[in-house]
Amino acid sequence: MPENPALAFRPDPGTIPTDPGCYLWRDRHGRVIYVGKAKNLRSRLASYFQDLSQLHQRTQAMVEAAAAVEWIIVASDVESLHLEYNLIKQHRPRFNIRYNDDKSYPYLAVTLGEDVPRAMVRRNPRNDGTRYFGPYAHAYAIRETLDLLLRVYPVRTCSKGVFDRHRRSGRPCLLFHIGKCSAPCTGEVSTEEHDELLDGLMGFIEGDTDGAVEELQRRMQAEADKQNYEAAARIRDQLKAMETALAKQVMVTGRREDFDAISWHADELEVAFQVFFVRRGRVVGRKGWTVDRVEALDMAALLTRFIVQVFSERVSTLGRPSRTLTATAKGGSDGLLKEPDFATTQVVGKEVLVPEMPEDADVLEELLAELRGSRVTIRVPQRGPKVTVLETVRENAEESFQQHRLKRAKDFNARSQALKELQEHLSLEQAPLRIECYDISTLQGTNSVASMVVMEDGLPRKSEYRRFKIRGVVGQDDFAMMNEVITRRFKRYLAEKDELETRDGQPGKFAYPPNLVLIDGGKGQLGAAKRALDDLGVEGVEIASLAKKMEEVFRPGRAESIMLPRSSEALFLVMRIRDEAHRFAITYHRSLRGKEMVESVFDDIPGVGPARRTALMTHFGTVKAVREASAADLAEVDGISDTLAGTIHDHLRPRVGARAH
Repeated sequence: MPENPALAFRPDPGTIPTDPGCYLWRDRHGRVIYVGKAKNLRSRLASYFQDLSQLHQRTQAMVEAAAAVEWIIVASDVESLHLEYNLIKQHRPRFNIRYNDDKSYPYLAVTLGEDVPRAMVRRNPRNDGTRYFGPYAHAYAIRETLDLLLRVYPVRTCSKGVFDRHRRSGRPCLLFHIGKCSAPCTGEVSTEEHDELLDGLMGFIEGDTDGAVEELQRRMQAEADKQNYEAAARIRDQLKAMETALAKQVMVTGRREDFDAISWHADELEVAFQVFFVRRGRVVGRKGWTVDRVEALDMAALLTRFIVQVFSERVSTLGRPSRTLTATAKGGSDGLLKEPDFATTQVVGKEVLVPEMPEDADVLEELLAELRGSRVTIRVPQRGPKVTVLETVRENAEESFQQHRLKRAKDFNARSQALKELQEHLSLEQAPLRIECYDISTLQGTNSVASMVVMEDGLPRKSEYRRFKIRGVVGQDDFAMMNEVITRRFKRYLAEKDELETRDGQPGKFAYPPNLVLIDGGKGQLGAAKRALDDLGVEGVEIASLAKKMEEVFRPGRAESIMLPRSSEALFLVMRIRDEAHRFAITYHRSLRGKEMVESVFDDIPGVGPARRTALMTHFGTVKAVREASAADLAEVDGISDTLAGTIHDHLRPRVGARAH
């Protein structure tokens, strides 16, 4: 029987606790490759130290790649679920299941962190005090709904620049004149009145629609009774817009109930999950994920992991605290709108419907109850409309699975072919699963910078990108700059590789070596980079350079260049990573030049330091706009007095008739 390599570092069983907790497997570089949880750590870890033939194939691969194991004790099973999710999110282990959004889903965003909040459609939620609703399957659907609701709740939708411009001019924009904005920028409505409109919009989107419709009907009838037919007609149009928006929110049950429906379609390698979020009987959001089954988990265990993933993500997206809005008819007796509706009921429904029960359902219910703030039940419906809802979710998952499979097959095959071709053409010992590409950007030796971009398995790993300011080279010397960058990067690698244990096992930014270093340039840049690696004594890292002129690849010790076939996937791969490195470097270079330009413009103005310079640029956006501003406009900026505004104006726009010297 094959011997288990993990026996070489197996801890003494007596030292492993019997408490619940999480365990982490690390490879020889200290990188976390797998995270798991257990009710009894000793019992669970013992299962890994048996004959390899008794382990699942995926578990065998993980154990063979591992070089150490460690564990963290927690107080309860619920805490272990929390900790496992956070550790997987932090380390992204290669042998854990991976959740990939089917696409970047759109949300309706309300920027409650601003003094006058704005409603808009946004992808990729940010942690900036914004309240998010959704996600929605299609951007056009929520855009149409928002456009209709603006006739009823005319809230601000413009950017900060447009808002500030009209606030300064005192004239509202076209949206006000066509009834799709209440113009808080010019004081047509007060901040409190605008908050009431936002309150109504958010309540409607979340499913609280009956009261809004009844209120519009009551107001329309009241205006008609007073023979104010024009006002009644305007409310009638608003009512039609609201009813059209309601028609876009699919009603799935005849009862006003909150639940989340989860279903899936799977094979041995992947699972496609779909979730419908139902509030007050209407679908207010839906989302899909695909999962690589890199762990030996059955569907019950996989569903448990998925539920933790989904609702932990929703808490971070939808459940952020934000400022309290002005009261409406729903407000409390103290005159303030109470917070809980949006922060709790939108995150988790009262029920989570699934086709089969997940593993540790009682622990999951306890976790979801913490997230919601009240009891949550996980159940398998047996009859009625909820069975129909689950079947609809399953059909969506099956369709998503088929679409993903077609796309994945094409992408995966192309990436695998590219790495294999690159290995063959460059005579590499192994396929370059991790490639790092470096580029220099400079302008006559000023503001010189370098970029490092990373591809793993043929895909960009943007969290691993790094930028460098050139410190030790004066003037235009690309070879010396490349030598400096490679030296700095691999000095950090050598230091962090040796210091993993002194930093609680947490890998640093440069802790992992690439299989291939790709240099943007010719033989000169390649030689400079190779000398840096040799001087440091770095072994096991292949290196090559790609010249722009003929897309030639150079390798150390080889006089002639390598010409990759023009139609090869390998050539497309190295060109993509080279172009990405160039883009990343030049973007950084331009940002430094822009900062230098801003600093030079304001340096000679007495009384304008870093804080006031930042305030001016934040207010006006560009140096050109500051130059063109009047003294009165400049005085509107926080921290700029009338006297200082005149000084700035005189320095940036000399008086007519002044003679330049």
